[in-house]
Amino acid sequence: MYYRRSGAAPKLRAGVTRAEANRAELHALVTNGATPGLLAYRGKVPVGWISVGPREDYAKLRRSPVMKPVDDAPVWSIICFVVPAEFRGEGVARALLDGAVAYAKRQGATLIEAYPVDRDERSRDDAMWFGAKSMYDAAGFQEVARRKPHRPVLRKRTD
Repeated sequence: MYYRRSGAAPKLRAGVTRAEANRAELHALVTNGATPGLLAYRGKVPVGWISVGPREDYAKLRRSPVMKPVDDAPVWSIICFVVPAEFRGEGVARALLDGAVAYAKRQGATLIEAYPVDRDERSRDDAMWFGAKSMYDAAGFQEVARRKPHRPVLRKRTD
């Protein structure tokens, strides 16, 4: 939910944690018909999540010095991956990426954008929610901007 807001997060009600409030907001999006992302399953077990949608769904991107718009082209954005530790290294993130591109295309998107981490050395797992540039490279994404040394902006056409 962090990237769906701009500015400070709303005040919490007494006795409600930020995680509980975020889950409630995400649930409300789904209840109201939005698809804020995709889940990956192995059988009946959820093994990963990717947040993907039209760029305008992510208010925080407008103010980000790294992820601000490259141009006026209508794009869908990939914001984050969550893959539990026990399922990492098994291709879950790549399957989610492929699924997100296919889903965006079915929804009419012609351009999809991502903001991965690009480092030679291994990054901490908790810093990789955007995904690694190498994964996007292998999926056919191209760099279109780089506003910080380790944070490129990548795009792929879906048509």
